[in-house]
Amino acid sequence: MKNHMGAATKLDKQINDYLGQLNPKQKKAVLTVVRTFAEKQQESDLWGDKDFVAEMDRRFAEMESGKVKLYTLEEAEAKARQSYRNKKRKK
Repeated sequence: MKNHMGAATKLDKQINDYLGQLNPKQKKAVLTVVRTFAEKQQESDLWGDKDFVAEMDRRFAEMESGKVKLYTLEEAEAKARQSYRNKKRKK
């Protein structure tokens, strides 16, 4: 594991060295790429999380069994609009 850390440190140094040579537009492009990689990594990490997968399985089973009430987008919108109207009237 120590070799891995040394390689990561060397790689970080190389990245930082190159970043210093870039103009702001190039840095923004690099940021976009890095952000995309990080977001993809977070997504894939979620499905490796046993607790998360178990919770999604539990919720899916509840939906399939009819244990929980599902709303269509139209129903959710109507409920939100009604709630907004009720709140407005109370003022």
